[in-house]
Amino acid sequence: MLKLFEVTGFKNFENTIHLDFSDIRDYKFNDFCIVDGLLSKLIVYGKNSVGKSNLGLALFDIVSHLTTNNVTPGLYDYYLNVNNKAGYAEFHYVFMFDSSEVDYRYRKNDKQTLVYESVAIDGKSLFTYDYEDNRGDLSGLEALTTTLNLTFRGSDSILKYAINNSALPDDHPLYRMQRFVSHMLWFRSLDENRYIGYKADSKDYYDFVFKENTLKELESFLHKAGIKENLVAKKDADGTKRLYFDTRKPLPFFKVASSGTKALYTFFYWYKTSSDVSLMFIDEFDAFYHYELAETLVELLEHMPGFQTILTSHNTNLLSNRIMRPDCYFILTGDRLISFSNATDRELREGHNLEKLYMSGEFNG
Repeated sequence: MLKLFEVTGFKNFENTIHLDFSDIRDYKFNDFCIVDGLLSKLIVYGKNSVGKSNLGLALFDIVSHLTTNNVTPGLYDYYLNVNNKAGYAEFHYVFMFDSSEVDYRYRKNDKQTLVYESVAIDGKSLFTYDYEDNRGDLSGLEALTTTLNLTFRGSDSILKYAINNSALPDDHPLYRMQRFVSHMLWFRSLDENRYIGYKADSKDYYDFVFKENTLKELESFLHKAGIKENLVAKKDADGTKRLYFDTRKPLPFFKVASSGTKALYTFFYWYKTSSDVSLMFIDEFDAFYHYELAETLVELLEHMPGFQTILTSHNTNLLSNRIMRPDCYFILTGDRLISFSNATDRELREGHNLEKLYMSGEFNG
């Protein structure tokens, strides 16, 4: 699981924004939001333009140079903060695997090119390297991978090269980190199926529903969401099978469905095709949803074990200790990301109305 993330100098974030997944309280309710002493499910709130979407992009920047998974073009334009004087953005991740910690830090310039990289395992440096000066301390890596010839790595990330060309035990923390990053997934569906990570492409986005009983599952999922129409697969004149509403005159799903219905389709697509996801970030996940449906989807995600979930939202109806707990709700402002439990001197209890406190400005100080 991810234990800590920090970013500095990227897009909105002139100063350091940090998210500490180990900063939990001893609440006696909704403990399914905590796994192995780390936050597993959380929601981020904040005013428009404070950087909620950019928080997700920052968190998933690691996907672009450690994997070959998809990164939707254009999302990382205008990479550095406009007031960035250092000439690079810095990213810091701490991963926890059982009793082992992997501390990974890197910097990228405005061309999104690595200029610095360092890795430590359990507090012991594996390597540090400055790509601009072409020098660093690789002694820890050389001792770990004695047969690895680092002179042939080209311009690739040293960490990526070492992981891909070393014969370490399958449960080594570096391999576990790589698997975690390879199975991270960011998506949103405000206008199209935009996503980062998890796989190289989503060519099955329109076709996956025709496999086995998936069409009936989607139909049932939409029925529970209040969409009463049935679904049917039909072959068009060009021979392509497509999804239709099963009305008296069948209507093409993606041409007549509402924005909310298409957003539900996207959610269902990733719900069905990313069973071994490690961290899921859904940006503005409920932008088109009725508040009751948004709550239903949150509760569905909460009770799906095995991965961390981060949602961004403006929906204050979700601010309830019935759904989560104060250390799982975060507020992002221009200069910090902080949990509700840390954003007030008030001792928050299960009976407090978090929505009312939020609307009154309790957590803005």
